[in-house]
Amino acid sequence: MHPLLPSLAAAFLYTGATAYQSLRLSRRATPDKRLLIGLGLLALLGHGLSLFLQLLQPAGLNIDFFNAASLIAATVILLTLLACWRIPVENLLLLLFPLGGLTVLLAQLVPAGTIQPIDEAPGILAHILLSIMAYGMLTIAVFQSLLLLLQDHQLKHKHPSGLIKNFPPLQTMESLLFGFLWAGWLLLSLSLLSGALFIDDLFAQHLVHKTILSCFAWVVFAVLLWGRHQLGWRGHKAIRWTLAGFCLLMLAYFGSKLVREFILHI
Repeated sequence: MHPLLPSLAAAFLYTGATAYQSLRLSRRATPDKRLLIGLGLLALLGHGLSLFLQLLQPAGLNIDFFNAASLIAATVILLTLLACWRIPVENLLLLLFPLGGLTVLLAQLVPAGTIQPIDEAPGILAHILLSIMAYGMLTIAVFQSLLLLLQDHQLKHKHPSGLIKNFPPLQTMESLLFGFLWAGWLLLSLSLLSGALFIDDLFAQHLVHKTILSCFAWVVFAVLLWGRHQLGWRGHKAIRWTLAGFCLLMLAYFGSKLVREFILHI
């Protein structure tokens, strides 16, 4: 099957779900949660099939920019749909469904350029995919934390903007933040574990900076999640720890490349 067909089906379903939700909200009516989630899951089914066909090529793993963005968007939408069963975060889908439709189409329609498929053993390919998903999920957690900071600031000063007014309550947004953090931390754990199992030497000269910084980031997020569970950390403290862990990951993914190429010249 050509991946264009499930991509178009997913984009159509995402668009339909967005139009339905927008229409209901414009009439000040509550969208049917089961219908909204059902449409979202059907769209995700097409999205996932498109990703499977697009990523796995005979020459290896095709993980260009738009494929990675599509993978991250699908992961975030799935997590949000699961969260909808327990907490009222349906309004966030109004932003996420168009993002899913856009990324699934871009991954299919925009040429990949000169990037070569990654031809490695399945274990290493799994490590790469888990790393990308963990990085993407924790990036979304950072944006969620900044949105939470903005929402808290506007509510304290009693002048919330129109967009903020349509978001779930502050406590619900905070619960979603920790949902993203848990998902990102678990994906990061699997990424480090798969790296330890399938990469011959994680502390080789070209990997040591990335490995150490990723491990530090893992510890920071683990402490944050422990603090949330045991000490009730929330608000600005949670946001500071989230940003600290993300900065370590940024250094792991981009700083290590800078060190290798411009300092160590390897």
